[in-house]
Amino acid sequence: RDELRYPHHRPVTHARLKKSSDVVHTIFDEIRRGDILLHHPYHSFDTSVLRFLEEAAADPQVLAIKLTIYRTSSDSPIVRALAEAARRGKQVAVLVEITARFDEAPNIAWGRLLEQEGVHVAYGVEKLKTHVKLAMVVREEADGIRRYVHVGTGNYHTGTARIYEDLGMLSCNAELGADVAAVFNELTGAARSDEYFKVVVAPELMREWFRKLIRREATNAGAGKASGLTAKMNQLQDPDLIRELYRASQAGVPIDLNVRGLCCLRPGVPGLSETIRVYSVLGRFLEHGRIYRFCNDGDPQYFIGSADWMKRNLDRRVETIAPVEDSTLKAEIDAILKVYEDDNHSAWDLRADGSYVRRRPADGEAPRPSQQVFADRFAR
Repeated sequence: RDELRYPHHRPVTHARLKKSSDVVHTIFDEIRRGDILLHHPYHSFDTSVLRFLEEAAADPQVLAIKLTIYRTSSDSPIVRALAEAARRGKQVAVLVEITARFDEAPNIAWGRLLEQEGVHVAYGVEKLKTHVKLAMVVREEADGIRRYVHVGTGNYHTGTARIYEDLGMLSCNAELGADVAAVFNELTGAARSDEYFKVVVAPELMREWFRKLIRREATNAGAGKASGLTAKMNQLQDPDLIRELYRASQAGVPIDLNVRGLCCLRPGVPGLSETIRVYSVLGRFLEHGRIYRFCNDGDPQYFIGSADWMKRNLDRRVETIAPVEDSTLKAEIDAILKVYEDDNHSAWDLRADGSYVRRRPADGEAPRPSQQVFADRFAR
């Protein structure tokens, strides 16, 4: 019954990461040309993130590699790359979260294996679950030491990277690199940072930071300025931020929320949330990416990271959100959000009474299931 099957999906290598037979260059050369936005599983995880770590392990110019492991595959090539890097004399530090639900035993085993290979392993932060998705490579180059970072929304797991939708950014921005280094210093117990330039960290800063951004949109709407908020997340449950969204809606802010699962906000309630739209996309891939876009009076700000708008993420976990500042990457995120908004086949709209209604193409309209639209677009 092939007609009941999804079309075969094969992730593609990001256009900027395709290797040419007549040009020898490293992934670090390409990152220096500008930030790279990855959208999995449409972009191959193996030829991007895994390549980033494997090249770092083998590169004699690389001095250190740091990574967070929340979940990883049973036969992880990432862990093998980290072990190889340590054997080559590089400083390797890994934060292994041993309270990741269902992965406690494998994570303890990975930690012990890495320790045996000479890797510095830290097992989380006291009283907090570490949900951060960060990797950093420190490289000695002709003009000095440079940090390369990967900021992700998903786990460093080669298996789930084929079936989870996630985003990631490769960058060597100096301020972003300094912030990621400070996060790792804090996670591994070396030092506590009181100031970040780019990265927003939970639980210390993130709740108040999101609150201020939402309130700014409400203030702009009240002043007749351009306003708007678009967010994509896994769950929406935090009472404080839900109240802020209701207040912003009452101020006239257009709010578009793509929430895959649990949503404790009711959209479209007269006098409360009339300008809020909530929908969920369900398909062959698990929607897992987190994107936050704030209109900011016509100068939009974009962020990706590990945190959902849930009380546990903001109060009881170490999470990070990072800005996307490259104009090309901003346009790519706008295009991604537009595909979801235009989905007329696999999106379900949340109504004011708490029920969901699946979108259907209008008569004569071609179906636009967002995941298949992405797959076709990337294949081309």
